[in-house]
Amino acid sequence: MSLRSVHFVMPGGVDDPARPSGGNGYDRRICLDLPGFGWQVRRYIVDGGWPRPGADARAELARLLRELPDGTVVLLDGLVACGVPEIVVPEAGRLRLAVLVHLPLGDETGLAPEVAAGLDAAERAVLRAAPAVVATSDWAVRRLVSHHGLAPERVHVAAPGADIAPLAPGTDGVSRLLCVAAVTPRKGQHRLVEALAAVTDLPWSCALVGGLGQDPAYVGHIRSLIAKFGLGDRLHLAGPQTGADLDASYAAADLMVLTSYAETYGMAVTEALARGIPVLATDVGGLPEAVGRAPDGGVPGILVPPEDPAAIAAELRGWFGEADVRRRLKAAARGRRAALDGWAATARSLAGVLGRLRHQPRKAA
Repeated sequence: MSLRSVHFVMPGGVDDPARPSGGNGYDRRICLDLPGFGWQVRRYIVDGGWPRPGADARAELARLLRELPDGTVVLLDGLVACGVPEIVVPEAGRLRLAVLVHLPLGDETGLAPEVAAGLDAAERAVLRAAPAVVATSDWAVRRLVSHHGLAPERVHVAAPGADIAPLAPGTDGVSRLLCVAAVTPRKGQHRLVEALAAVTDLPWSCALVGGLGQDPAYVGHIRSLIAKFGLGDRLHLAGPQTGADLDASYAAADLMVLTSYAETYGMAVTEALARGIPVLATDVGGLPEAVGRAPDGGVPGILVPPEDPAAIAAELRGWFGEADVRRRLKAAARGRRAALDGWAATARSLAGVLGRLRHQPRKAA
């Protein structure tokens, strides 16, 4: 099979094991799996403080795009593309651009209002100029179309896949909780700590697995909350994990907990479900899609309102106190595990977008 080429522009750190993230994992898997659907991936990694890069990073991205021949098919990670419309938009007329949006820039938690507004406007300009936009859930497609006023036919979904793993044996079937997420305000770990502080009479232990370097002030806040509530012997900040270490954390887990403020999908959720681990998550963004349903209609997770530690605590009491609830959730999680799409489905969807893009007439410069 003759392979067509797509030039994939990604942020620095995509291959750094100390900086694991859903977006980075998605980008790496796409690079591996697209060749199976007829696309050779030419990788370009641009270091910089994206989405608000310094002068050197901006110059490097501008040079990279400028030197690509007219009509080249280019896939741009949205973290790189969406903050710099003055670089990307002028190239949209001669290159065949697709922008992959992992998270709308303005949805990041903790941004000053003027910063969020500026990023939102920049992203709108880029996405309106790009011939194709790829989002990671149906919810994210709807959000981008409505929020940025995009033509629906230009916005496509390529949901993350999941690698089916051995069923997690867990610890004792109930008490080991696991949260896999970078420790940042958007992931809302402070709400989880507050909820756990309200159920100290229950025999839980919890590992927070995720990067600690993105927001040191927030990590410090989490540490101070753990100390304030006296949870240091039960709640562990494990730092980032990959490979066998992450597999071991999942294997020991009885319940996955994710308390995010915003998610376009939630790959950690499907990673847990791929091991038959039930989920307790906030009802935000694309998380309900990630939780999904088993083929028999069973729901493998509990969704709680955002910004409500009391609701999280109440559901934890139900998890610990009601064996029938645990059995039902675990059965549904195993059913969902068997029905999860793999990464080949993701690559197939994205290959379809790139194929259509390749045959679209280019805009007039």
